[in-house]
Amino acid sequence: MSVSSEGTKKLRTTAQKFCQAFLSPPAPEELLSTYFTSSPKITEHGPSWANERLPFLGKTFTGTEECVSYFTLLSEVLEVQLPCDAFPESKDGYVVDVDADGGKGVVSVKAKGRFVSKKTGKGWDEEFAYRLSGFDDDGKIGWWEIWADPLSAWVAVGGD
Repeated sequence: MSVSSEGTKKLRTTAQKFCQAFLSPPAPEELLSTYFTSSPKITEHGPSWANERLPFLGKTFTGTEECVSYFTLLSEVLEVQLPCDAFPESKDGYVVDVDADGGKGVVSVKAKGRFVSKKTGKGWDEEFAYRLSGFDDDGKIGWWEIWADPLSAWVAVGGD
């Protein structure tokens, strides 16, 4: 097995296990210690003007403590409902580039779920994407980026 294919397998395996963990999510601290480097980063992309109602959007949470606060903020605003098929089952659903990010590797994956505003009870179904990057030599994730539907979230939580 070549170094590249070994690296691809390692990153894909980490990504698959990380995603599957969300189907029965552990505490944020456990999730971070299991799948992330000691200096994790989480960014859920979205407009900074939405922070008033969606405080987890549009900023990068850096370090374990801040990343735990990402989960806290998210869970205070939204209920996340992921079906058993939220993430791809086949390895082809995880796009791996071991050479990207300066050789640290990147994995991209598309998923689906339902999100419900805890304030209004309004919910919506959506597809979203994860970009996992900054992997260390053990295959742990350095940076988790999320692209979702901030406009639907804004409307559901009571935006105009």
